[in-house]
Amino acid sequence: MKNYSKNQRNGNRKSIRLKGYDYSQEGLYFITLCCRDRKHLFGSIQNGIMCLNAFGSIAYQTWMETPSIRLNIALGAFIVMPDHLHGIIEIKEAVENANNENIGKFRSPSQTIGAIIRGYKGATTKRIKEYSTGELHCRGELQFARTELMDLDKSIWQRNYYEHIIRNDRALYNITNYIINNPQEWKKDKHHF
Repeated sequence: MKNYSKNQRNGNRKSIRLKGYDYSQEGLYFITLCCRDRKHLFGSIQNGIMCLNAFGSIAYQTWMETPSIRLNIALGAFIVMPDHLHGIIEIKEAVENANNENIGKFRSPSQTIGAIIRGYKGATTKRIKEYSTGELHCRGELQFARTELMDLDKSIWQRNYYEHIIRNDRALYNITNYIINNPQEWKKDKHHF
C-alpha cells in the first residue's frame, strides 16, 4: 500500500505554480498541456512532421481563437503534438491596469494564465465531444474522418498543466526553437510509445 501524505488523502494537491507570483501580469509564459493518460488524440508524426487529425485540428483552431476571446494576450510559437500542446502566451497588459478604477478592489482571476488554460481546455473538450457525437460533423463545420471516440464523461486533458515564466530574450529564443523542432525530436521523447 502506498504511503500518501495528508494532503493527497484529502484530495488536495500541491501547487506547481511559483508561490506568490501574479500570473495575470504582463510577460511571456511557456505552456505545456498533456492529454489525459498521454493518449495520442491529435494525430501522428510522419517523417518529422506533425500531421493533425480531426481532434488535432480542433485543438489547433481553438488555440488560434484564444486572442480573439482574451484581447490582452498574443500567441507566440506553438505546436499541437500527438499527445500534448506546447505554446507561448504573452500577456500584453494586465486588464486591471488598463482601468485605474479597479485598483484596490477585488480582482477576478479571469485574466490569469490559469483562467486562459481552463478556458482553452474547456473549449477544446467541448468541441471534440461535439465532434465525437456527430454534432459538429452534421453541421458541416468540420469535414474529417471520425477518429477515436472519447470517454464523454471526462476531460480530454490531464488535470494540471506545466508553465514556465520566460524571463529574457535568450530563453524566448531557446523555447521557440524547442517548440518548432518538437516534431523532429518526437522519437527521442521518453513519453513517446
